Amino acid sequence: MVNKPIYLAASLLAILSLVAIGASANISVFAQSDNVQATIVPGASTLTDTAYSPNPIEATVGQTVVWTNDDSAFHTVTSGSAGAPDAGKTFDSGLAGPTALTSKGKTFEHKFDTAGEYPYFCTLHPAMVGTVIVK
Repeated sequence: MVNKPIYLAASLLAILSLVAIGASANISVFAQSDNVQATIVPGASTLTDTAYSPNPIEATVGQTVVWTNDDSAFHTVTSGSAGAPDAGKTFDSGLAGPTALTSKGKTFEHKFDTAGEYPYFCTLHPAMVGTVIVK
């Protein structure tokens, strides 16, 4: 026969273990995601600083920003400013290839490894502008 105090202690330990496992699982829900989501809004080609949402995008060092083209038009996500000599040097979704935002639903991503402010624009619609702030 099992000793009643040992049985109660073992039962209590089992319950506390389940609570601890459940609590640790919930912690991961609140952990910071590696990705920050952003969109190119419908009708973006006729907009300026509201073409990308959110604007500015806030991220931390090491996070990846993922832009999704929610518009029916072709767009780019190009670092810098239109006409600047360093335009597209830090990141650029491009006009062709697998990262090009050629249609609705296409995505482009860039991982930010250094703190700073990163302006960007659309090469096809240079009035479309945004900023990524990395802390």
